[in-house]
Order: sequence, then structure tokens, then C-alpha cells
Amino acid sequence: MDRDHLIQIRRDLHRIPEIGFQEFKTQQYLLNLLKQFPEDRVEVKTWKTGIFALVKGTSPKKTIGYRADIDGLPIIEETDYNFQSEHPGFMHACGHDFHMTIAIGLLSHFVLNPVQDHILFLFQPAEEGPGGAEPMLNSDVAKMWKPDLITALHISPELPVGTIATKPGLLFANTSELFIDLKGKGGHAAYPHTTNDMVVAACSLVTQLQSIVSRNVDPLDSAVITIGKITGGTVQNIIAENARLEGTIRTLSVESMNKVKERIEAIVHGVEIGYSCKAIIDYGSMYHQVYNHEDLTVEFMNFVSDSTNFEVNECREAMTGEDFGYMVDQIPGFMFWLGVQSSYGLHHAKLQPDETAIEVAVEAMSKYISFKANN
Repeated sequence: MDRDHLIQIRRDLHRIPEIGFQEFKTQQYLLNLLKQFPEDRVEVKTWKTGIFALVKGTSPKKTIGYRADIDGLPIIEETDYNFQSEHPGFMHACGHDFHMTIAIGLLSHFVLNPVQDHILFLFQPAEEGPGGAEPMLNSDVAKMWKPDLITALHISPELPVGTIATKPGLLFANTSELFIDLKGKGGHAAYPHTTNDMVVAACSLVTQLQSIVSRNVDPLDSAVITIGKITGGTVQNIIAENARLEGTIRTLSVESMNKVKERIEAIVHGVEIGYSCKAIIDYGSMYHQVYNHEDLTVEFMNFVSDSTNFEVNECREAMTGEDFGYMVDQIPGFMFWLGVQSSYGLHHAKLQPDETAIEVAVEAMSKYISFKANN
């Protein structure tokens, strides 16, 4: 596919963002694209709202996997695009429209330019939540077509176009959602002594949670606890009977994740006693760290540096969460950052990645996958 066709695909996908396991229009759009390729070259199977597309090799000895996530985010778009989201309240604010387009570009390349080994494209739903990588990998189709190695990319607004960045070993953190519900006793604001105020309890809990990283995590390790949303009460003159905290936990080690959760549970139990309330903790979706296979990652970095004009940098690990971690936990592989140069970052309502980065990714990955699939 040429540049203009790929850019049109990206814009079409940008218009129809859908959240995890509800990517019905997205799946159908991708299936319509895949129907354009000869059936003797591409075999397609669906899984929930995801898709497996196997490009057949000429004399296969292994299968190379390439994963692209397909879901959007519940964000109201604020770009000045003339192809803004047509789904109010939802946006491709994490670049998954780019990820899908690049995968289609690569698939098209290998249909027209056969290589020895099979190439399996996984269009994965629900990366942003509740998590699609692990169940997709455990599906019957994945077990039948299980790749011998797997790769993926993620756009990086901070990096200029023409730049690729990654590192051997730990790239992305362990992450977990965090939801805490508090239930006390409501009542009239004039009679606080007859109530158990959950707004006060919630505020105290937020403050205490912030002590975990500074006092319970090894300072040579790293962890983050963020409470991004608090809800509680009904109106200004009624003491709140209920409150809810919603947040995220991120750590660079599994041990620290376990320690942080242990301390959260102890502190929440103390709040139950101190504020005479009941509390329920829900960790929601949990993502495994992305740990790049060291030999493959070094090989990839050296290959792209030697075979293209693109800049390849070794980056630091990030507190970003990515459920691709479940895939590289079971299959040798790696993920990398693709520079897309935007003034606004990931998950921002004004994110506008540079579309010329699509060509960069297709060129770099088509060369690398060809090298791996013919050797």
C-alpha cells in the first residue's frame, strides 16, 4: 500500500474509536481490508473483537508474530482534525489507530513480497482495559498459530519522526488499577457527630497512600501510586455516606507491586477502624511488565541502525503500562517506541501524531521481519 492509502486508513480508524471488547466497527473495518488480499496468501480468524491474520510463508520453519492493539479511550477529542472521532466521548488518544495502520501496511508488504516463514498479525482488543493480550494468547487460535517470536511498537509523542527507541530487559512497568470503596453513615451537615463522614475518610486515605512509596518501597527501586479520581456524597449539606477512590499502581518489580498492595491493604484496614467504616479494594486490570528479550532486542537495534537511515536510541525504562507484557512473558520478543513528534502526550485530548511516522515503521519492520523470516 502506498503512503496516501495508509494515511487514509489511519484517518478512517481515527474516526471510529471504541473501548475494550466493544471494537465492533473497528473489527469490521479491518476485516473488510483483509478481504482484499488473496485467500491463498492470508488466512483470517476472529477472536471476540480481535483478529488473527496469518500471511503464509513459502517454506515455513517458524512463525513471526506482530501485534497491534485496536481499542480507543474514553476521552473527548480536542484536536483540530477534519477527521475527528465520530463517537462522542471516545478518541484514539494512545495511537492505536497508528498501530493498526502500520500492521496493515506490513501485512500488505508481505502479501506482495513473500518470505520463507509465516507471519502472524494479531489485532488485539482491550489493551487499555480490561486487558486483551493474555486471553487472546490463551485462545485456541493462538495456540494453533503460536509465534516463535513476537514484536510490537508504541508511538512516542516525545521522540522526533525517524527515531526508534528501546532497550534490552525491562521496558515498561508492572501496573495495576486500584479502586477503593468506602461506606460509612451519612446524615445532616448540622449533626456530624451522628455520622461517619466518608469524604473525610477518603481524604485521609489519599494522604496515607502517598507515604507508601516514600517509606515502604526500596529507594533504589521505583513505584508510583496515583489517585486520579475521587467521588463521594450527593449535595453540599449532606455528610457523605459513600466515597470511591480510583487510581493506578506502577512498579518496576513484581516484588514492589506485592509490597505496595500489602501496604495499601494494611492502611485501608486502619481507615476502617479509625473512621468506623467498611472498605472494599478492587485491583481491576493488572498488567505484567514488558521485559524485552535481550538478544532479540540488541539484534533488532543493530539491524535497524545498520540497514536504515533511522536513528536508533537506547531509552530508559518507563512507568508506562502495556499488556503486551503478557505476550513477551510467554514468547521471546520485544517492543519499541516509534517517534511521532507531537506537542501533546499519550492519552491527551489534543494528541496529533505526525503521520509520516507510519512510513518509518513500515520500512523498518518490513526489513527486519524479512531478515528474520528468511534466515
